[in-house]
Amino acid sequence: MNHKVIIGLEVHVELKTKSKMFCECSAQYYGQKPNSHTCPVCLGLPGALPVPNQQAIEWCVQIGQALNCNIPLFSKFDRKNYFYPDLAKGYQISQYDEPFCLDGYIEVNGKKFGITRVHMEEDTGKLLHDGNSSLIDFNRSGVPLVEIVTEPDFNDAKDVKAYLQKLQQIVRYLDVSDADMEKGQMRLEPNISISLDVNSKVLPKYKVEVKNINSFGFVEKAINYEVERQLGILKTDKLPAQETRGWDERKNATVSQRAKEEANDYRYFPEPDIPPIRWTKEKIAELKAQIPELADEKSLRFQKEFGLSEYDAEIITREIELADYFAEAVKIAKDKTTPKQMANYIINKKININDVLPAKLIEEIVSSRKTEDVNIDELKSIVKKIITDNPKIKEDFAKGKDSVIQFAIGQTMRIINKKIDINIVRKIILEELK
Repeated sequence: MNHKVIIGLEVHVELKTKSKMFCECSAQYYGQKPNSHTCPVCLGLPGALPVPNQQAIEWCVQIGQALNCNIPLFSKFDRKNYFYPDLAKGYQISQYDEPFCLDGYIEVNGKKFGITRVHMEEDTGKLLHDGNSSLIDFNRSGVPLVEIVTEPDFNDAKDVKAYLQKLQQIVRYLDVSDADMEKGQMRLEPNISISLDVNSKVLPKYKVEVKNINSFGFVEKAINYEVERQLGILKTDKLPAQETRGWDERKNATVSQRAKEEANDYRYFPEPDIPPIRWTKEKIAELKAQIPELADEKSLRFQKEFGLSEYDAEIITREIELADYFAEAVKIAKDKTTPKQMANYIINKKININDVLPAKLIEEIVSSRKTEDVNIDELKSIVKKIITDNPKIKEDFAKGKDSVIQFAIGQTMRIINKKIDINIVRKIILEELK
């Protein structure tokens, strides 16, 4: 069937503030005794009033700025009403029509993907299922949660995965979240639908949301599974149900959870206990000025300043810890080795930066470049024998296949069994071949 896959994304990122979004409870809940990080506010007890976390709000704005969003001077919190056991109050404090960040974009794989909004809310508690029983841990309830919503600009799972990896990199560079998916600090929710009119600009009359996926690989699998499942339904001239589904990693399939709600089902209204947020242009500019150098900028700088290739710079700047490690090594290396040699050594040797200090790395590189003396006549004799015993080397070289030189170098180094200068070996091989 001719078809067009249409995907939008909602990503939830937990911020690593010390306290929760609207109370003083510790936000460091992971691995703690259940219900030990709670108070009347995050348990939703009568009369408890929320007080917004300023640090969380400012970090939310900086995420939006890093995603090229507009920051409105007026914003507010809203109540999102729904009943679920992990939501003690019966509503979630979120944002609806006046979020902190609007209309951004991100560029990945040479394509631009629109960011609809970046808004602030509170996380829910966590349900723990044990046989026929379900227990609730409210330690997570009220932890600052940023939701990043895209336009339906994606058409395949590979671009989705690349976007999510870039988003994770950005929040880590900002140092506002560890975005550890195994700990639930970054949760991924694709919305998937299929249009049978590949030229239509109108969105299909349904969409399927797959909730709370915690790995890039599972997102890719979930999208590919949903495309096949929905195409199977469309082939019968039926429309897939608009619903929320979950990803079952044991079955490698999505499973139905509930009918998908519309915005009006949540009965949004302004949060009466929190005044609106009003910004000045000066404060927004101040927050933007505090944003550190992000990976793309750092990669370009490393290429220009240190002579790295685009490929090497992208790998070195992929994680901020590695980028900082490399920059520190360059600073202390002076003329002992070049940045290019350092980058190659780190990448090719897969250096564990937690085990090898920058100074030790430089020692290793200098040591690896030390060569032993060799008898040139002996080396020439070995090269001549290798070329004589392997006449194809000369034939292929005459045909312009320079790769045979590497083969001859390898054979020579194996026989000589010493750490010698490869440039000398290459020179002798070329002389013999010519």
